[in-house]
Amino acid sequence: MTRPPQLLSGTRYKTVDGLSIRFAESEPRGVEALLLSPWPESLYAFEPIWSRLAEHARLVAIDLPGFGHSEGRTELFGPRAMGEFLVRVADAFGLELPHVVGPDVGTPAALFAAASHPGRFRSLVVGSAGAVFPLQLGSPLKEWIETPDRTQFVGAGRTVVVVALGKLVGFAPSESAREDYLASYVGNRFAESVRYVQAYPEELPALQDLLPRITAPVQIINGRRDQVVPLANAENLHARLPRSRLDVLDAGHFVWEEASGGYAELVVSWWRGGHAPLGTALERDG
Repeated sequence: MTRPPQLLSGTRYKTVDGLSIRFAESEPRGVEALLLSPWPESLYAFEPIWSRLAEHARLVAIDLPGFGHSEGRTELFGPRAMGEFLVRVADAFGLELPHVVGPDVGTPAALFAAASHPGRFRSLVVGSAGAVFPLQLGSPLKEWIETPDRTQFVGAGRTVVVVALGKLVGFAPSESAREDYLASYVGNRFAESVRYVQAYPEELPALQDLLPRITAPVQIINGRRDQVVPLANAENLHARLPRSRLDVLDAGHFVWEEASGGYAELVVSWWRGGHAPLGTALERDG
């Protein structure tokens, strides 16, 4: 089982729209990229691919509001509002035309943002997420979305993280990453974060209607063995976007960690020009 080096040299906080948002940043490069934390992890999920991506772009990784160690706000626990917040984040960090890397819960937010603000983002890298109805979800995400009572999740964050990390195959997070994940959802933080996915049934049908309007090229990366958000979701998203590419790696849900080498190479190739020619039927079906 591989363990990555500890590549994130330090995290800081920046106030964005009145919220304290935790971030990590790499050295400046000509290209810029905004990385969005997956759930129930944090920006430390990008630790195994950080140095590879930092060779090609100025990286700004954030914990989304209410996730990781960023301060949350109730009205942001939904993909549409979170998408608007991403535009404010890009403005706050001076990211003029960034690529966005938003696996998992970052996916629907990034798609909403790209649909509502054409020309604001250079491209999107998404996947491992529900974004198109009908959702085809596995356990435990399906149950979390459908439960009527969030109080059962109060104090359950540590258990949820331990179970999630136990599903990683062939990969173990660094000790600093593991402790960061565990500390991210203490108390009622996990229960509050569940609000975000519980907004999917109401908000994702609206996103489905917006997908054909997205002009930014979209790279979808999914794990072939993802049982939480099965591959069919990525395939349906690919079919509905006007400019998209779908790549499937031999991994489970946490593909950015389990198949970090392949994931990083796909992202780098995409940034270095793979996104530019998308749009023809041949490229969509390739």
